[in-house]
Amino acid sequence: MLKRKYGDRPDWKRVIKKEYRQLFLDTEGFKGYISLIKINSVLEPLYVQYGEKRFCIVDDNYIWLQHFPSEQRYSVTTMFNPKGEVVQWYIDICKQNGIENNVPWMDDLFLDIVVLPTGDVIQKDTDELEDALNQGIIDEALYNIAWIENNNLKELIKANKFDLMKLTKKHKNLLLKQ
Repeated sequence: MLKRKYGDRPDWKRVIKKEYRQLFLDTEGFKGYISLIKINSVLEPLYVQYGEKRFCIVDDNYIWLQHFPSEQRYSVTTMFNPKGEVVQWYIDICKQNGIENNVPWMDDLFLDIVVLPTGDVIQKDTDELEDALNQGIIDEALYNIAWIENNNLKELIKANKFDLMKLTKKHKNLLLKQ
């Protein structure tokens, strides 16, 4: 069974107080739902480690913006610090994106890509994808779809042609004005 992740993150226990907004866009550059969580207060910050560097991705006054593009097999979460600077883009490879009870969701296909503002690209959770295949959670077709989508996105990122990343600040500001 694939894990379904919702834009409003209803079970996020670390976050004590948050504000949630979403919007459907149909523009030349993007079609789908965008959601924004303004994290007002947390029980404790969350840090991730990439190589020698440690990054805070959740703390008081952070913003998480998530894109759920229509008819695509990925979702992008952009984490912003309190200064409005991008901390990272986190790209989930997924089976599909959808909407339920007016809240966007994605069915996670395990494989993830992290892009840092420095341009560094980090491949994540290849072991989770392998485990899912070996345990029969996904079949070989979904396994192959995940890798094809992952590799296509990495090529676009490498060529600076993954234009969704260029829209994140604009979309964040659009939701903050709501």
